[in-house]
Amino acid sequence: MIKPEPLRDMLGREGLTPVSEAQAILFEQLNSIRLATETVPLAEGLDRITSEEITAPENLPPCDRSTMDGFAVVAADTFGASQSLPAYLNVTGEVFMGDKPEGMVSRGNCFKIPTGGIIPDGADAVVMFEHTVPIDEKMIELVKGVGSGSNIIRQGDDICQGSLALSAGRLLRPQDLGLLAGLGISSIVVYRKISVGIISTGDEIVDYTKLPAPGEIRNINTLTIAGQAKRCGAEVIDYGIVSDSEDHFFSTVAKAVIETDLVIFSGGSSVGMRDLGEDAIKRLKPPGVLVHGVALKPGKPVIIGLSDNTPIFGLPGHPVSALNCFDFFVKPAIQAISGLEQNKPMPNATVSARLMRNINSAAGRLDIIRVQLEYDGQGYQAEPILGKSGAISTLSRAHGYFLIAEDSQGLESGSLVEVHLYQ
Repeated sequence: MIKPEPLRDMLGREGLTPVSEAQAILFEQLNSIRLATETVPLAEGLDRITSEEITAPENLPPCDRSTMDGFAVVAADTFGASQSLPAYLNVTGEVFMGDKPEGMVSRGNCFKIPTGGIIPDGADAVVMFEHTVPIDEKMIELVKGVGSGSNIIRQGDDICQGSLALSAGRLLRPQDLGLLAGLGISSIVVYRKISVGIISTGDEIVDYTKLPAPGEIRNINTLTIAGQAKRCGAEVIDYGIVSDSEDHFFSTVAKAVIETDLVIFSGGSSVGMRDLGEDAIKRLKPPGVLVHGVALKPGKPVIIGLSDNTPIFGLPGHPVSALNCFDFFVKPAIQAISGLEQNKPMPNATVSARLMRNINSAAGRLDIIRVQLEYDGQGYQAEPILGKSGAISTLSRAHGYFLIAEDSQGLESGSLVEVHLYQ
């Protein structure tokens, strides 16, 4: 048996960490880190994360209600009713929205009722208007029978008083806010928003609003990384473009670690004489550098560190590599620190597609392949977008990506792949 080649870093040294192992190392350190909590009005709760369980203070709905426009009836009066043998009921009352019904429904009688109307006493079902024929203002003909409970939502059918409405660690969506509003909950306790400091490094980097001189490039990473962080619910602090000098870079990283909950720098993660990321982390509080270099393409030279309770990520300078590392390491770290429920994560949006060409891969690393999707009337086709890790246009053109596992040497055209969609 041929012994597999060991994982190596950029200088040929053994030491690249598998992606899953790097994630496990990171999350073990993050288990005990949580943000402080705050109480906010329900109207400001969208995309916030609950810090405690929320139980229902009352039943929803608070009473039995109709789910259809029609007539509230005693179900037994409708048994056997049909087009050829209709049943006849007297209309003895009407339910109005917002009012409690007056009187009760007795055998042989019914009340007119709108959708959402309170079920009057005595009635145990609602017949839809479509299944009735008016004889006059005081009598209807039923052409279809209903069973007890038909077209009624019972008290507490939506949620019962005292039951769990939302778990702790829940990212609040519009429908979750609607549930809480229906229960009369006007404020909620959530984790405060995580603050993320972003530093862009390199003497060759200039502001994107400026015309770069020969050898200079516009700053892409700050905007793209900040956008990703904001989509994770973070408040972003931009520490600007920092030169490759030790004093400037080290002092900026140290400042960001003090002022924010999580720090990201890009461009100082590869192994080189002017790349100071690892040295900067080593100068901070322990535990220091957790991982430097992962078996990921693109994204290999990422640094993952921790200064006391502040995670620090050194992302590659190439935009595609930087955003890949954000997805695999920074995003889940932000979610974990923010209190997002880790044992029940929301699924990522994916779609199955047929690969349009052969793709080779080196065993021992996780490959990320960006694709455009086309629908051919029967299913999706995935066309790989190939390009260098510095080519931001490949990301802009891509609808998503699929993964080639570490133990694979590639995929053949026609293979079914699971495409993770970019949002």
